[in-house]
Amino acid sequence: MVQSYKNYIDGEWVGSSTGETFENINPATGEVIGLFPKSTCADAARAIAAAEQAFAGWRKVPAPKRGEILFRAGEILVKRKEEFARQMTAEMGKIIKEARGDVQEAIDMTYYMAGEGRRLFGHTTPSELPNKFAMDVRMPIGVVAAITPWNFPMAIPSWKIMPALIAGNTVVFKPSRYTPHSAYNLVEVLAEAGLPSGALNLVFGEAEEVGDPLIEDPRINLISFTGSTQVGNDIAVRATKLGKRVSLELGGKNAIMVMDDANIDLAIEGIVWSAFGTSGERCTAASRIVVQRPVLDEVQQKLVVRAKALRLGDGLDASTDMGPLVNESQLRRVARYVDIGKEEGADLLCGGHRATNGTLAKGFFFQPTIFGNVKPDMRIAQEEVFGPFTAIIPVDSLEEAIAVNNATAYGLSSALYTRDVNKAFRAIEDVTTGILYINAGTIGAEIHLPFGGTRGTGNGHREAGQAALDVFSEWKSVYVDFSGRLQKAQIAD
Repeated sequence: MVQSYKNYIDGEWVGSSTGETFENINPATGEVIGLFPKSTCADAARAIAAAEQAFAGWRKVPAPKRGEILFRAGEILVKRKEEFARQMTAEMGKIIKEARGDVQEAIDMTYYMAGEGRRLFGHTTPSELPNKFAMDVRMPIGVVAAITPWNFPMAIPSWKIMPALIAGNTVVFKPSRYTPHSAYNLVEVLAEAGLPSGALNLVFGEAEEVGDPLIEDPRINLISFTGSTQVGNDIAVRATKLGKRVSLELGGKNAIMVMDDANIDLAIEGIVWSAFGTSGERCTAASRIVVQRPVLDEVQQKLVVRAKALRLGDGLDASTDMGPLVNESQLRRVARYVDIGKEEGADLLCGGHRATNGTLAKGFFFQPTIFGNVKPDMRIAQEEVFGPFTAIIPVDSLEEAIAVNNATAYGLSSALYTRDVNKAFRAIEDVTTGILYINAGTIGAEIHLPFGGTRGTGNGHREAGQAALDVFSEWKSVYVDFSGRLQKAQIAD
């Protein structure tokens, strides 16, 4: 029998108000692996009310004590890592070692933010007046809506939920309908760790029934969203009109730049991992390869050989290199961009089709796809594909490579392969993305550094590291005058 799951509202596991459910599908096999609540606006409102009521008490819990709860959650995640990773692979397709990495990232973030419970540092500063003390402290914002995608179904929620909680906020969590089980697992762990009722609420369902109320309800003070640029921009417009804070992590069109002095074999390893890891379903995926002409043929030939050798299959099989796309819609999207690339005059070097041989026919598998002879202004070099798809762009120099890298609507991640330290530091100075790797691919961010990008990748905020605390808290400046008389700052007596 297929197991049924429930929402988590005000410390209780409850079904939707209508009793309706939706199916969680394994994208590798088409199998139904769970039933989850198809929630309504009423369910979302109930969760918001619970979070609002819990805020007054949760914000008063000393931050080190909040950190202890997160630490216990981290310990539980460690013990259940393999179980959660296998369930993640079953519901969204990424290969098992990547799913383990996804859970590990949630573990790392949980431990990190647990430590921040004793480090929610403010500042003290000398006052310009005598017998006066000046400082600033962090304060929670209130009720936070965390709206997350399916590609990193435990890591990305942890980037939002853990800093929000440690700063003293309460949370209503709406995950993607394509990865509900991983969201369930994360919330179950936090509940088991002792999080008070209402501090974290989980509501499954569609954007119209659950997401829209989170955007529009005046009790929600901050919306933290990761997903498509189109949806993120729509949220920003609607929320701003309502006076809400918004933190957006949106798309990417990331490039790996390969110079003629690079270690080519190392670069190929980084390109394959960055372009085809997680089937290219990463906001940091390398969908552009910018190559200096003297090594263009070598890079193309080696990359095509490696791409053709990747083994597609069920991510639970340890021999699989690349799993399926998450759903039929994503598969059609990648196929559409193959047609666009051909129409634009680029050369299809390999892939370009749905993989249907043997058991692959049951799932949403797409061949690793590489286009050559791509011009920087082509759509396949400008628009996010979000699949196992990359485009090779020839350039003549480092300066041209950096210009091509910077010339997109996005600015998330970049990489440069070179043996010249001078080129590396010129890239550090001139590349305009929020993340830059030297002699590594475009993926592999660590949780203690800020994560985010420029231009259309977001709205200037950062996730992870201490920068995340700036999203989920606000500053209060405090002045204590113990002079016993009225003192007027900036006013001469």
